[in-house]
Amino acid sequence: MSTYSELIIRAKQGDPKAFQELVHADKEKLYRMAYIYMGNEEDALEVFQETIYKAFKSISTLQNNQYYSTWMTRILINTALALLRRKQKVIPFSPEILENHASTDNGQLEDQLDLLQALDTLEEKYKSVLLLRFYKDFTIKQIAEILDIPEGTVKTHIHRGLSSLRQQLKGAYDEDRTDSFL
Repeated sequence: MSTYSELIIRAKQGDPKAFQELVHADKEKLYRMAYIYMGNEEDALEVFQETIYKAFKSISTLQNNQYYSTWMTRILINTALALLRRKQKVIPFSPEILENHASTDNGQLEDQLDLLQALDTLEEKYKSVLLLRFYKDFTIKQIAEILDIPEGTVKTHIHRGLSSLRQQLKGAYDEDRTDSFL
């Protein structure tokens, strides 16, 4: 079995089986991210498939192997946003997003549903950075690279997005509980 680094090198050299193994390792994360952006299975699958195709065609252009995940995520986000523009859709968020990763302990599911509804009202730029930071656990630097914006802008978008979420959820929860999931 090859290591992740070896798979990237082989895929860059044109080995389709190595590329397939890379995709297989990340397919669930990529699909979930596509679903979050698109809000339905059909469009998420289209984004996922188009992302894989674009990545396969251009993997040889990946300059730094350690940024493979960031590179792939950037392709997915750009593909999702392009499809949204083509369809002139708003990014929908639905409770089904939580099915695969939400915990139902101590009312956390209800809290996360409220949070998703609040996220749905945010501008796309705030929604994107919050998803990348807190859902995908990317660093500020990685988010800046993915979205091709300065790190300071990422920090500002995170701050403004969180402030907006806190304001929307104010009154629904006491401050301690709101801070626990924001």
